[in-house]
Amino acid sequence: MPEKESVILSTTYLGPIYYYSRFFLSYPVLIEKNENYIKQSYRNRCIIYGANGPLTLVVPVQRGSFHKTAINELEIDYDTDWQANHWRSIISSYKSAPFFEFYIDDLIPYYQKKFRFLIDYNTSLMNVFLRHLEIKQGFSFTKSFIKQYPSKLLDFREKIHPKKSFKDPFFKNLEYTQVFSPKHGFIPNLSILDLIFNLGPGSAEFLRKSIITTGKDTVK
Repeated sequence: MPEKESVILSTTYLGPIYYYSRFFLSYPVLIEKNENYIKQSYRNRCIIYGANGPLTLVVPVQRGSFHKTAINELEIDYDTDWQANHWRSIISSYKSAPFFEFYIDDLIPYYQKKFRFLIDYNTSLMNVFLRHLEIKQGFSFTKSFIKQYPSKLLDFREKIHPKKSFKDPFFKNLEYTQVFSPKHGFIPNLSILDLIFNLGPGSAEFLRKSIITTGKDTVK
């Protein structure tokens, strides 16, 4: 168990803005890799802003929806061409975003190459965004599964979830211009894709400003 304050996060597929804001807290980050897979979570899905509003993209997995499978052993299912479907959705949603051309080439390999394990796919993709957000501290993986951490550790594994409402008093859902916001209005806490494509290099500063410090907590 970590001996000092740390942030504990699940793995995510193109995780939401709130998820990435946790990397800007001045604590080491641990990614959970020993839990059992939890369906209908950000572990294998993301929400982007499509032409008709929020659009959920799901990475299909083998057996995970029906059996207890450790997240580090969960394999991606390629029986359907979900990579092509996700890619078309991303292009359709963000081709007119201000920074689309700047970042899109970094994503192409993840919709061509096949990864066996979900956690490897998620982690490799996450590293792309950590680099663009200029987050240098990185992260480490949990060494074993701990159901409940002491309060000094900030455990967000179950709090950051598309089906659950979690209000953090130290986080502000700041608004920014989105591709389809003139049509449907602003949608908060979408995939990091939405922020990066719309704000580009300004994304890191946006995430810093979204965190309300308490005096004890600091922002990088």
